[in-house]
Amino acid sequence: MAKGDRGTTTRGKRATPRAGRSRSGRAGDPELVQLLTPEGERIDSVTGPDGTEYTVDFTDEEYRGLYRDLVVIRKLDAEATALQRQGELGIWASLLGQEAAQVGSGRALRPQDMAFPTYREHGVLYCRGIDPIMPLGLFRGVDQGGWDPNEFKFNMYTIVIGAQTLHATGYAMGITMDGKTGTDDGEAVIAYFGDGATSQGDVNEAFVWSSVFNAPIVFFCQNNQYAISEPLERQTRIPLYQRSSGFGFPGIRVDGNDVLATYAVTRAALDNARHGQGPTMIEAYTYRMGAHTTTDDPTRYRIASEVEAWQAKDPIARVRAFLEKQQIADEAFFAGVDEEAKQESLSLRERVLAMPDPQPLTLFDHVHAEGSPEVDAQRDQLAAYLDSFEGSTH
Repeated sequence: MAKGDRGTTTRGKRATPRAGRSRSGRAGDPELVQLLTPEGERIDSVTGPDGTEYTVDFTDEEYRGLYRDLVVIRKLDAEATALQRQGELGIWASLLGQEAAQVGSGRALRPQDMAFPTYREHGVLYCRGIDPIMPLGLFRGVDQGGWDPNEFKFNMYTIVIGAQTLHATGYAMGITMDGKTGTDDGEAVIAYFGDGATSQGDVNEAFVWSSVFNAPIVFFCQNNQYAISEPLERQTRIPLYQRSSGFGFPGIRVDGNDVLATYAVTRAALDNARHGQGPTMIEAYTYRMGAHTTTDDPTRYRIASEVEAWQAKDPIARVRAFLEKQQIADEAFFAGVDEEAKQESLSLRERVLAMPDPQPLTLFDHVHAEGSPEVDAQRDQLAAYLDSFEGSTH
């Protein structure tokens, strides 16, 4: 799928129920929905815990498009991490290892659906057709992100943990009040958050409100096993997806390293929401391969063998194995994707380095639409302070 495509071709079709066998994880793994094994073996369809059958029906070109998305996004993310290490970004939250969860769910969104991200959904942002340089302006301290949430149906990044789930719930309630649910063309909302955010009051309040008001929302939890440095067992005594039942709506766990299963589960949940069937919680069971952010050192709280075990479940490697086994792609294709990803990352680097530093006083420009005496006074105080320095050009 080409960059910026929002799933209007075959990928825009509804996930088709078929008869099929259920799929759970391997010995020691949790039961989850999986359509593509770590070895690249395709499973035709899967029966979910509620009896829903999940499958996908993609063309060869669309399978190749998913692989392209995954590779390009990983390369752009790696470039951003390198830029931070070289002092060009203040901080960066990497998505390494979570590409399938983001591409699968991002491509499952229909054009009219609204997404509310955290600060790590660079892959979803890419799938919504937003220039990948936009979040780097935020982390460089040049701007607040820069994209139009209404144009791209993708809200601004949210730094406060879990706050976006309440924003998303309110937006979803508004969709219902506006009469924009109940049909195939209805709207739905997806809210992204991590496993650690499930301990936040905002997230639990969002569950209450969305359930009581039957809001058309999908809560998409990327369970990457660690909330900064806290392992999952310090967050919950039960699987995260089971928490939703206490609030009165269904939950399901999907293999978050499987882009096909993530797409199928997310598309079905969004379609249920747009048809007025209320919220769903999806737990995308995945793994953060790198640090929580570039200020974090994961070697202090997890062991190398754990990382190696998850590397065997790499989301990109399994799609490549599938493409090779099915003879859908050849070496020329893979080399071409690698080169495309390299060029996009080089372009990203050049554009970041060319970003102009903002003038300090522009900090106050857009605080209030019609100005504020308090803000004006703060601006004057900062201006006076800057004028006290010789050669000031604020």
